[in-house]
Amino acid sequence: MDAVRVALLREVLAGTRWPAATRRFAASLRSSVVPHGGGLLLVGTRAYEPWHLAAHLVDEATWSGRPELAPLLVRHRVRPGDPAHLAVGLGRLQGAGRGETLLLVAPERPDGGLLERVHDARRAGATVLALGSGDPEVTGLAHDALTVDPPEPDPGTEVASAKGIDLDMVQHLVSAAAGENSLPSTRGRRRLRDRLSRLADQLTSPPPARW
Repeated sequence: MDAVRVALLREVLAGTRWPAATRRFAASLRSSVVPHGGGLLLVGTRAYEPWHLAAHLVDEATWSGRPELAPLLVRHRVRPGDPAHLAVGLGRLQGAGRGETLLLVAPERPDGGLLERVHDARRAGATVLALGSGDPEVTGLAHDALTVDPPEPDPGTEVASAKGIDLDMVQHLVSAAAGENSLPSTRGRRRLRDRLSRLADQLTSPPPARW
């Protein structure tokens, strides 16, 4: 989701808790992941792997000049032949400790093994953040948590109300807000102009030829 779509989503959600809530959570993420620190570990549940959040945080890390926001995706299943950045298994959490941040994305209750690893990481000094369903044990482990309420249809319609948005939308808002870390410097303004220029090129370029 590009900057224009994020802005439109925020406009649609104006008057709800989500713009402020996602910016607050992003601020916790930003402040916990310090330059030259241990880095950001991103992990999901066995059934849900947060690929899109990882990709968007990498983009925001580049655009904002905050490389420490680029996460290391920790996976439940690593296959032989996976590239290095996709070959980090749950064993990595055993080494998590002071100076590192662990972001757990959990749309459902994680299994006991993952919860135990997260607990050990926190006990070793890692900062734990949680994004998901608001499971009491998960939020109890987290230093900060953002609960995502599932969308509820408006009465008599099939349209989801603004009282709840889905987890993917929240991840877009959080990652975008994480990159909004300060007033742009000269270098930051140049990055912003480059970003807007690329976006304009994408919006005005003709569609690819169909063969």
